[in-house]
Amino acid sequence: MPLPRTTLEQWVVLQTVIEQGSYALAARVLNRSQSSVSYALSGLQERLGLPLLEIHGRKATLTEQGRALLMQATPLISAFLQLEHRAAGLKGGTRTELSLVVDSVFPKYRLFRALKNFQQQFPDTRVHLTEILRGESLEQLNERSADLYITTLAPENAIQGRFLLDVDFVPVAKSDHPLMGLAVPLTAEDLARFPLISVADRHSPHAENVRSGPVANWTFTTVGAAMEAIAVGVGYGWLPLESVEKALESGLLRRLELAARTVRQTALYMVMDNESERFDKTVSALAQSILKECGLLP
Repeated sequence: MPLPRTTLEQWVVLQTVIEQGSYALAARVLNRSQSSVSYALSGLQERLGLPLLEIHGRKATLTEQGRALLMQATPLISAFLQLEHRAAGLKGGTRTELSLVVDSVFPKYRLFRALKNFQQQFPDTRVHLTEILRGESLEQLNERSADLYITTLAPENAIQGRFLLDVDFVPVAKSDHPLMGLAVPLTAEDLARFPLISVADRHSPHAENVRSGPVANWTFTTVGAAMEAIAVGVGYGWLPLESVEKALESGLLRRLELAARTVRQTALYMVMDNESERFDKTVSALAQSILKECGLLP
């Protein structure tokens, strides 16, 4: 394969001259002499055999050919600078990729705000996100080989586990569901007449779609799917309060008034991988970003 006849440095000089409007201003930005800027551009045009610049007074402008070629060169310049930035990160111990496993009931707005904050700190690190069902065992989590987990496992059963928050589940149904027409508080017998919509939990009998009354319960693997089913009137269900707040405010869903307790809680913990060589500043930064979103760090 033949070597390129032009250099990236020459294209950067051309780009800077156009951005600044003159050789003198470009030389100041590049911290070079004006003669070296002129030499780089002369060499670029000579090697291409095309005029790239026109000088009008003191202002440098692109020719038609120069405009077309610089447009094609610009993303290459950006990619090369990004490559050097990534290399600097690798030299400093920044990971290029890490994996995060998250329980499906963890509030999405907290999760994505944490990821956005992490992205601003480490723009060249790719995060591979996997959602899991509630109640996966430690053995199942270990099989996923993630760097960081958000899970229902208690700290004593986890690796470096730290409590994040309690997810409040509240009973809801569509605003015109038949349950809304019954006398309150609703009893277990009232509820048993209608399908229970639940988010899958491997430790719950509902994961097997058993009957608790004359109708079968429905189980979904995500909060979003369960909420959509409830929103069209398939049944009632216990959903994370933070996930249904907007639907409750709009009147699409309503909370059920029960004779029994009306809030259930699921505790979530952050669990880190136990391989010390994988727990570095990149993973630590993601962990801290998540802790901040949960109100555990300033």
